[in-house]
Amino acid sequence: MNDLKLGVVDEKFADIVWRNAPISTGELVKRCEEELHWKRPTTYSAIRKFCQNGIFRMENRFVSVLVTKEELQGKQSAKFVEDVFSGSLPAFIAAFTSRKKLTVQEVEDIQKMIDSAKEEL
Repeated sequence: MNDLKLGVVDEKFADIVWRNAPISTGELVKRCEEELHWKRPTTYSAIRKFCQNGIFRMENRFVSVLVTKEELQGKQSAKFVEDVFSGSLPAFIAAFTSRKKLTVQEVEDIQKMIDSAKEEL
């Protein structure tokens, strides 16, 4: 998979596929027209782009998912932390929390993730 950064419109298109896959190209064209106001060629260009990047696959007029939304977000997040914070998750968290106060629920959720990661060591 190439380092695909999704813009707002790309993400909306991808969400349509992720929600409905496997989906026929005809149905996808219809949904993109309804939700994004796209014409058929625009939808096919987007399909091609995502297929070339290894995120979706088109076969027998059906589009299916090769990389889930969560997998893509995980890869993009890891790349961001690597590129911007030299791979240091603590440096990322320190920068993030210096600008945004965490809620009690967010702190508890993060603590659960840390505890789970410790168990896997």
